[in-house]
Amino acid sequence: MSFKKRLKQNIPQGFIPSLLYLGKWILLCGVVGLLAGSASAVFLIALEWATDWRESHLWIIALLPLGGLVIGLVYHYFGQSVVKGNNQILEEFQSPKKIIPLKMAPLVLLSTVVTHLFGGSAGREGTAIQMGGAIADQFTKIFNLKAEDRKILLVTGVSAGFASIFGTPLAGAVFALEVFVVGRMRYDAIIPSFLAAVFANEAAHLWPIHHTHYAIPFVPDLWAPQLLWALLAGVCFGLAGMLFSNATHYWGMFFKKMFKYPPLRPVVGGVVIAIAVWVLGSTRWIGLGVPVIVESFEHTLPFTDFLLKILFTSFTLGAGFKGGEVTPLFFTGAALGSALSLFIPLPVALLAGMGFVAVFSGATNTPIACTLMGIELFGAEAGVFIGIACTTAYLFSGHTGIYGEQIIGSPKNFLLGSDKGKKLNQL
Repeated sequence: MSFKKRLKQNIPQGFIPSLLYLGKWILLCGVVGLLAGSASAVFLIALEWATDWRESHLWIIALLPLGGLVIGLVYHYFGQSVVKGNNQILEEFQSPKKIIPLKMAPLVLLSTVVTHLFGGSAGREGTAIQMGGAIADQFTKIFNLKAEDRKILLVTGVSAGFASIFGTPLAGAVFALEVFVVGRMRYDAIIPSFLAAVFANEAAHLWPIHHTHYAIPFVPDLWAPQLLWALLAGVCFGLAGMLFSNATHYWGMFFKKMFKYPPLRPVVGGVVIAIAVWVLGSTRWIGLGVPVIVESFEHTLPFTDFLLKILFTSFTLGAGFKGGEVTPLFFTGAALGSALSLFIPLPVALLAGMGFVAVFSGATNTPIACTLMGIELFGAEAGVFIGIACTTAYLFSGHTGIYGEQIIGSPKNFLLGSDKGKKLNQL
């Protein structure tokens, strides 16, 4: 028998196609990861500057309406094709129409920095995902990729953006696989998603950036009482996620109904937020709110913190300012978890960590990604408590979410009714 025939017999069927597939996506994900990770790093540097400058020059908050006007005008006259943000990426995945314009990336980066500089309450994940998605989708045209490859490419863009902005490659990879369809995961994109997340995370760390570290110093043994308390906390986190999602959608509809001219919406919203900050006498609930998140791991916070953060963030985004929802969701969950330590007999840092990812789970319908994020951020010792909180929050947030273009692939439970195949914004 010739060497060629013997080699052919000993190589498993499908090995060569799998090897070619892997090589193809290593190259594509390497480029997407490098570009998206670098974009996230530049964004983080700009965001840190904007936050520091605002906190040392608080008078600039009075100019928030002006910042809102700039954002409104730019998107109204130059950004109509990218105004849907994260939902546009989900929409292109579900019903492909055209390549996402590359201008989505610089527009959302600059407008998010302006939002934070002038005192809006917003996050950063949305910006990173939009930049990653827009950058990745350009290669559809460059390499003339097929429809299925384009879907996988969009997954890699989301994965790369999420992983690099938070420094959590495992969570970023699984988030991109979970987020497009509620209750379903895209296993056909599993290798590209993980590759893009790892490459982007490494690319971001080539830049002078740092991610905030949180610690849960003590995790109790899990017995029946602790399990019940963890489930109760998860229910609370799920309801908070639902409240956050519904509040964001409410203010968005309110401003669209009240002000037909889009650039006027963030101007009015900016006036209200600036007055509210002046009346309350604190910047505690605007911006990312990272100092308050850190504080929530150290001692018990009042319930007003998480409620005010929901109000400020939903109002800011509903008025048309740009940014993500996830870091405010982290704030909401950590502050709520900290406050729950008043009557739930679990360590305050553990409850804050559980809430940090569980409210995010309920609002984005990505319980596995959020569980992995908790393990990456806080350590495996808290993994069981985090998993219980994330899955329970996912169940109790119902068929709601911050991404209206998500399609329900599997109902969270059959008592909710048959909503399979519907978009969240259709319910």
